[in-house]
Amino acid sequence: MAFLMLAAISNVTVFGQEAQRDDADEAKIENVQARRGKTDRLVGVWDVSVSIRVCQTGAIIRTFPSIGTFNADGTMLDTSSGIPQSLKTPGHGVWTPTEGSNFVFRFKSFSFDAAGNATGWTIITHYGQLNHSTDDYQSSGTAQVYNMSGILVFTGCSTTTATRFQ
Repeated sequence: MAFLMLAAISNVTVFGQEAQRDDADEAKIENVQARRGKTDRLVGVWDVSVSIRVCQTGAIIRTFPSIGTFNADGTMLDTSSGIPQSLKTPGHGVWTPTEGSNFVFRFKSFSFDAAGNATGWTIITHYGQLNHSTDDYQSSGTAQVYNMSGILVFTGCSTTTATRFQ
């Protein structure tokens, strides 16, 4: 009986908290939607050239193709040829417009060793700018590599150039 009373009280509290979050979430969604109207031109599929760089000097280490998809709801997908697909998952993430034709995106993928054991994950964060004709963008940012314990083991830098996939 005491458990049932506790459950009933907990549900009332949770419902009240959800109502407060809904109002705050609605305000955030409206703000993002207002900004997104300016850069929803980013929505679509993009052929991307990724250049891994030395963070301190900007020197290119290597370049490889990737493909990115930006969805109208602010989510995104990334698939890269930089690492064999048997060693990593596609990246799943989010994007949001910032000022003008600028935007930021962030995605996460999981990594595996050759035996198929999970080794950690990588979070890519990039800041980009869509060109005036909306058929190209450039971005730059970082890759943070974590082990399975969630410890940051490496941070790298990269840049991209992208053209709309036709």
